[in-house]
Amino acid sequence: MVRVTTTDRRGVLRAGAGLVAGGALAAGCSSTGAAPSATASSASSAESSPAGTPQAAPAPRPFPRQPAQITHGPRDRPRVALTFHGQGDPEIARSLLTEAEKHGARLTVLAVGTWLDQYPQLARRILDGGHDLGNHTQRHVAVNAMAEADARAEITGCADRLKRLTGSIGTWFRPSRAPTASPLVQRLARAAGYPHVLSYDVDSLDYTRPGAPAVTRKVLAEVRNGSVVSLHFGYPDTVTALPDVLTELDRRGLHAVTTTELLS
Repeated sequence: MVRVTTTDRRGVLRAGAGLVAGGALAAGCSSTGAAPSATASSASSAESSPAGTPQAAPAPRPFPRQPAQITHGPRDRPRVALTFHGQGDPEIARSLLTEAEKHGARLTVLAVGTWLDQYPQLARRILDGGHDLGNHTQRHVAVNAMAEADARAEITGCADRLKRLTGSIGTWFRPSRAPTASPLVQRLARAAGYPHVLSYDVDSLDYTRPGAPAVTRKVLAEVRNGSVVSLHFGYPDTVTALPDVLTELDRRGLHAVTTTELLS
């Protein structure tokens, strides 16, 4: 894989970066395993805010040639975006970030607000690694099924956390417990400052705990130029699968880049 240099990657990033509420498994989101701990206040005090924050990123910018809901990038370029729903064990998150960086890959992390409340250092860790950081609602509830005021609070609550930690509301918004946003949630996200809703065309199903080989097979059977892949922090199988996924992407000449890079 011909990797993007650090200098080139920074230029692209500067251009565009910026309790679980019950229920069964929903498309792309889990109700088990990756959920934030119920002891948010104690975890937050044990892992206090870092000294300093990442360099402030600009607000999300629109991509004029892209639809309001994005499922994939250009099919004529050998790039893919590995996107992670951000919650769960912080050590698993760090392991996934480190593994991606070893391969010269960059990820897109859609963080849950309560997770950021518990582990505020991870916002800096994600951005300092050259990855995209975005919004996956405040509490990881079924946002499409909520009343307007409640759905708005889910979106803006996470945006407020991101703004406080990084100086930006984040680069992307993805609804929780659904692969796409309802028209109402899409409108509320736009009003909150997110020109696009980020969906995906490849679902790894890692949140169903099928085992690392199954996660690897599912991703590699479906990924192609421009794909946006849905994965999750919080699952050991995903940590085990990622090196094989990245190695095979490398063999196929597919570059794992941030969503901002994918669409730039």
